[in-house]
Amino acid sequence: MAEIINLNRARKAKAKDEAAKTAEANRTKFGRTRAEREAEAAEQARRAALLDGAKREEP
Repeated sequence: MAEIINLNRARKAKAKDEAAKTAEANRTKFGRTRAEREAEAAEQARRAALLDGAKREEP
């Protein structure tokens, strides 16, 4: 005789597994490492400092 399963639980478990697969794909596709984020922030700070240093004061 076959094992009785709760179809609602099986449906939810399947949906959870699919969501986890989608999340993993999105992390690899859109995610950036901490080093990449910090490097970009440092570059933006450098550019802002360079721009502020080049501003002329009004008389």
